[in-house]
Amino acid sequence: MKFVYPAIFHKNEQGIYQGYFPDLECCYAQGDTLEEAVDNANEAARVWLSAELEDENPQLPPVTDRQDIETKEGDTVRNIAVTIRFYEGWDE
Repeated sequence: MKFVYPAIFHKNEQGIYQGYFPDLECCYAQGDTLEEAVDNANEAARVWLSAELEDENPQLPPVTDRQDIETKEGDTVRNIAVTIRFYEGWDE
């Protein structure tokens, strides 16, 4: 199953790119470059979603439309796509 959530990235004063997901509570990533931060965000989202899906009653948040995301100057918004493969018996 494929999930796509927007993430917002901003370069801080130390030159590190930090990112967060408006829809995934406490899901953050960072990297020395924007590309590295996006890669790390993909892994962070995969871990977050996998943990939620393992819950007895998963509650995946709705996806915020990109045009509804408030950004600051210098912010970059990227859609992060995560594919999670479900195996036989995953819902038992």
